[in-house]
Amino acid sequence: MSADSMPSSGNTTPSSDVATAGGQRAVIEAALRAFEDATQPTLAVVLETSGSTYVSAGAIALFDRSGQTGWLSGGCLEPEIARRAALAAAEGTIAWMEVDTRDDEALFGGSAIGCRGRLRLALLPLDSLQGWQTLARLWLDCRGAMQLDLSSAGAITCRIGDVEESWQLGAATPDWSAAPDYSGRWQVAIDAPATVVLFGAGPEAPVLLPLLRSMGWLTTAIESRPRWLDAARLADALYQEAPVRIVESAQFGDPFAALVMHHNFELDLEALLALSAKPPPFIGLLGPRRRREDLFRLLPEASRERLRPTLQSPVGIDLGGRGPEAIALSIAAQLQSKWHGH
Repeated sequence: MSADSMPSSGNTTPSSDVATAGGQRAVIEAALRAFEDATQPTLAVVLETSGSTYVSAGAIALFDRSGQTGWLSGGCLEPEIARRAALAAAEGTIAWMEVDTRDDEALFGGSAIGCRGRLRLALLPLDSLQGWQTLARLWLDCRGAMQLDLSSAGAITCRIGDVEESWQLGAATPDWSAAPDYSGRWQVAIDAPATVVLFGAGPEAPVLLPLLRSMGWLTTAIESRPRWLDAARLADALYQEAPVRIVESAQFGDPFAALVMHHNFELDLEALLALSAKPPPFIGLLGPRRRREDLFRLLPEASRERLRPTLQSPVGIDLGGRGPEAIALSIAAQLQSKWHGH
């Protein structure tokens, strides 16, 4: 769901202190704001990479008159990308850009990246892509990856699920058209934002929720205990209902990751039972193994068997340290790693 439409189940709205989102999500949200503010946004899309690069194909960044959102390098390339993006926006045409730092001279010349890699980019003037906003909102609603098909002749197709838009813009021939691997066509996928649902907002939540948002996650909290509502309001969405009702009504994007962290035995048991009907691909359970065993003893056998394949218990990577801040970091690290296949 987009940041502007995140529900609170009619109970409590997210806090004004909610952290700024990051990752690809921040780029898409900034693009929608740029349309409203008429700041001539240009979306930089990584088409191909080779060697050692800061990002991979499908990475995006936004450049407009108000500045930049997202990064495609450690900061060395962005000034030149911004310059070319402004030209693309002014002309309403696609601009192509190649940055190749694989030879020895590139270590000391130009931007002096020193990464020994190559990036090939498309710079898309969004004001010329009427209807793209609809697709961007679908992406923020977790309707699927944004699939981009581009050709060197200026044809662009963008689709999410069954919704598709196509455009034809002017475009010069890419500088690398003579390269042996040149085809003149590219297919790029911008993965949908990941969704995490916290079942319970304990002392880790004030650190964990902003951290996950800063990495681009869409965050939801299910919490009704008055003591923890302020922490839960740091999520994009807050529901104050029973877990089983929220899970059954599919109030958030699917697939999603679940974190069961009430610090309350009965509430954690209730959450696990609700999740066992259709377990998500990642379920993190806070607490020691003995506690998990105690919880499992009270679950029906069928529920236990369905939960086992995706349950991470105790959740988190042992990074050292104690206390809620260290626990929040360890949970975020494991969640990010597992969700992205590492």
